Amino acid sequence: MIKGTTKLLGVIGHPVEHSLSPAMHNAAISHLGVDFVYLPFPVKPGDLKAALAGFAAIGVRGFSITIPHKQAILPLLSEVSPIARAIGAVNTVYLTDKGWCGTNTDVEGFLAPLQTPPTPPYQGEAKDSISPLERGNTAVESCPPPYQGGARGGSDWSQKVAVILGNGGAARAVVAGCAQLGCAEIHVVGRSEQNLAEFQQSWVNSPMPVQNLQVHTWENLSMLISQADLLVNTTPVGMYPHGEKSPVAEGALDRISAGAIVYDLIYTPNPTQFLKDAQLRGARAIDGLEMLVQQGAAALKIWLDKESVPVDVMRQALRQHLGLD
Repeated sequence: MIKGTTKLLGVIGHPVEHSLSPAMHNAAISHLGVDFVYLPFPVKPGDLKAALAGFAAIGVRGFSITIPHKQAILPLLSEVSPIARAIGAVNTVYLTDKGWCGTNTDVEGFLAPLQTPPTPPYQGEAKDSISPLERGNTAVESCPPPYQGGARGGSDWSQKVAVILGNGGAARAVVAGCAQLGCAEIHVVGRSEQNLAEFQQSWVNSPMPVQNLQVHTWENLSMLISQADLLVNTTPVGMYPHGEKSPVAEGALDRISAGAIVYDLIYTPNPTQFLKDAQLRGARAIDGLEMLVQQGAAALKIWLDKESVPVDVMRQALRQHLGLD
């Protein structure tokens, strides 16, 4: 029950009514029995600065950010973590003695199913990274550092090749994740040579420089797939209501190695046509629902000052909300 003592968390966006974050966060909050509530806050682009002032005035502890504010909020924050600057977007904000601090938990969310060999459905918990709130007082002095997770469970990515479909904002988080895994080669595939060149150059002077990044147009995709140990779709192709589509033609996917990991950031439909085609060819599939859960878990640990949160509860709440169970 919401009381006068209940602390506020939420998500801002425009529109925001379709966000899945309240379902998974409130399920975790209820399970933990803490006096918090997570609410959707519709904020128009022109009202972003006023919303931040209002949130501070009423004691909001933190919030998630969705379209169209992930980039626009950057100059309005007191501090931005290196990982968020490298990606060029913030998805998680929390209040400190210095003001609003922004970070990005998408990299941690992306990496979580890759830390140990994934066994669908992934059953791991996001317990390994420690947020600054967990290292000291709740009044954090600085933003979280870049996620430092490695490939646990004996996995060695130093000889692995990652191929990433798309060169938008989601691809930036995936590139950062692959760099932190230590992939030997990171290949990004896009349609515009100019956009690809700009994408590659943006990492040269980044807070997280990526030296082993190469960019390609789609004409090279078939050859790249034959080399891929990890193939990631960051494009919207195949998303509901166009679930019959795939970003990769079946003929090109025939070249995927058995045992390669194919990862789709899309979570509706579940699985996507892309993942179904990949599994028929012996690949291991990871869907975007796990990334959504794990990035949310990473944010919730920061806000609640918890070493761990009930990831299974969050995952189950989303699956039920989406009608997957």
